[in-house]
Amino acid sequence: MVDFGAMFFRGRGVKISQQFAVIGLGRFGRGVCETLHGMGYEVLGSDNQERLVNQVLQEHIVNHAIQLDSTDPQALKEAGLFEFETVIVAIGNHLDASVITTLNLKEAGVPNVVAKASSEVHKKLLERVGADRVVFPEYEAGCELARSLTRPAILDWFDLDPEKSIVEIKVPEAFHNRTVAEVELRTRYGLNLIALRFDDKFEINPSPSQKLNKGDIMVVIGANNDIDRFLRSQHIC
Repeated sequence: MVDFGAMFFRGRGVKISQQFAVIGLGRFGRGVCETLHGMGYEVLGSDNQERLVNQVLQEHIVNHAIQLDSTDPQALKEAGLFEFETVIVAIGNHLDASVITTLNLKEAGVPNVVAKASSEVHKKLLERVGADRVVFPEYEAGCELARSLTRPAILDWFDLDPEKSIVEIKVPEAFHNRTVAEVELRTRYGLNLIALRFDDKFEINPSPSQKLNKGDIMVVIGANNDIDRFLRSQHIC
């Protein structure tokens, strides 16, 4: 198999900000590749198993794919992985390979390394070797499912950190035909309305005089405690 990825990315000498590398082509890594590729980004996938490399190429969910041992710094360098702005380490089930790969990338100066963890110990080790972000896909999916089952008015929830989030919420019935100023989100609940979605379009930073209607979607940012307080007050949870 010809390493087209290595041919394309090697030796550019500049950081690649509009392209992503994904190391590990299991279920999680494939999902990342498919989503990024579908959004129009250039994606380089890699794995130590030739079968998985060939599979993502056949399914056209990457632009390039390389078979390599990511625990070998020289292999990463020759493949051009060190030139990427963002590399996703999707090796969640092999702790040693995950940690060593992350260490190799950070020591080589990759600015943004996102790594998948399978346990709290794994997470701590990844953070110790410099991972910029650690994700728990199964845990996060479980949290999202629980929220969707218990709070159907919440369409999406994005954690900024353990204490603050951005959420998409259906406009409560009590807010119908009232303006942004009249509902007093910031004063009463400590939340900031950053966007409003209606008629298949987004209104960023809606004006205080903007009317809210049942069926519209509010995008708000704030502390989780304040979000929960707002949801309880509107009988959303």
